[in-house]
Amino acid sequence: MQVALKQVVVPPGQQLLLKDVSWQMYEGILKELGEKRAARINYFQGILEIMTPLPGHEVGKVIIGDLVKALCEEIEVECWSLGSTTFKNKDMAAGIEAEDCFYIQNEAVIRGKDIVDLNTDPPPDLAIEIDIASRTRLDNYEALGVPELWRYDGQNLEINVLENGKYVSSNISRNFPNFPLVDVIPQYVEQSKIQGRNATIRAFRSWVKEVTGKLS
Repeated sequence: MQVALKQVVVPPGQQLLLKDVSWQMYEGILKELGEKRAARINYFQGILEIMTPLPGHEVGKVIIGDLVKALCEEIEVECWSLGSTTFKNKDMAAGIEAEDCFYIQNEAVIRGKDIVDLNTDPPPDLAIEIDIASRTRLDNYEALGVPELWRYDGQNLEINVLENGKYVSSNISRNFPNFPLVDVIPQYVEQSKIQGRNATIRAFRSWVKEVTGKLS
């Protein structure tokens, strides 16, 4: 008797790894499970990862994403969030579903597109992962050429920037070089748990205005 993937239950915070998965199998699994699912699916050179986020993942993902949007609005830079959209490239044998991702520098390139194809379109300028239960693998992101990856572990923000095809840790975001986000983002995430989302975003906007005022 063959077990269908829809019958497999991955508890929140856990992951299921399958090896020797072909590209055709990967695409078949994406189609079988569909888009309306809690689990996220990543693929790299024959290794398939299925994981179900903890509730804390969603909280961190939402507030950090809101902070990025607020920052872009305050500095008048267009950005476009594609959430956990599946990005894949057959030639690289890689596919990812980030917690959240943004087109910032390349926003105009993909503006208005219903489908983003990494064979012809650039990858997101920024991807965000919440590493509360497990550590995000970098291979997929490196293979797809995502210029900047943020990993938040519930306390600290780590910024990784792509250099010569490999990530290096950085204290400065390439998308927002004038802002000390490594220190500030965790502070506002914690503040949101006490003061609420709206009050936190207002406070963050005020901080951005203060920093931009000093720069002008």
